[in-house]
Formats: sequence, structure tokens, C-alpha cells
Amino acid sequence: MAAKKQTTSKAAKKPKAKKASKKPAAKKAPKQSKAKKGKAKATARGGSVTGLDKSVEQFRESLERSVTLSRDRLQEVVDDAVKRGRMTRGDAEKMLSDLVKKGRRQTDSLLKELERLVKQARREVGGRAEPVRKQATQAARSARKKLR
Repeated sequence: MAAKKQTTSKAAKKPKAKKASKKPAAKKAPKQSKAKKGKAKATARGGSVTGLDKSVEQFRESLERSVTLSRDRLQEVVDDAVKRGRMTRGDAEKMLSDLVKKGRRQTDSLLKELERLVKQARREVGGRAEPVRKQATQAARSARKKLR
């Protein structure tokens, strides 16, 4: 029983440290890309993130993941590898043509996506501008009638 009294008295004398004190100070929020900041601003203003915003963000991410190399630079690297004996001329030519084909396919796919986004943006802008355009046309008509 005496042992129990000692442990309880120690607990009464020394309060345990809080776990929160072991954690580092408040962490800074991670940096956001410009696209995400723009999205945050749009939602903060009361606007909503549209499908177009998401598509543009996905397109931007696709561009960020891609790498552009000129065919000439690739040819130099492959020629150097052949010269050093690292690969045969036939393998080098096949590799280079495969890389170029894949790059062209990727470029075509990105361009198609960009064209789709531009069409969608035009439709959205046109749809939003339509009521204003009609109102301006009506105002111009009534102004002309008053002048006659």
C-alpha cells in the first residue's frame, strides 16, 4: 500500500507534460500552384469551379509532366552512343524513330485536348455574354427609335 501512495504522490507533485508541447510549432500551409490559387479565389468570391477550370488544370498538369526534346538533339545523343559502341546503328535508328512517333502522338493528343478546351471556353463565354448582347441590342434599337 505504501508503494501506491508514493506513486500517487509523485503524480500529484509532477504533472505530466502535455503531448502538444512535443509537436513542432504550427506548420505553414503548403504552397499552391497558381492554378490552385485561382481556383481558391474563384470559390472564395462565391463562384464555383466549372468543368472548364478542371479541364484546364488537367491540361496544365499534362504539359508539366511532358518533356520537349528536339529531334536533332536526340540524334546527337544516339550518334554518340553508336560512336562509343554502346548500341548498334540499327537499334539506335529504331529507338529514335519510336521516340519520335510517341512524341508526335503525345503532341497530337495534347493539341486535341487544347482545341476541345478552347471550344468549351467559347461556348461558356458565349452563353454568359448572350443576355448582355441581347440587352445591348434592344437598348440600341430603342435609342435609334427615339432619335427618329
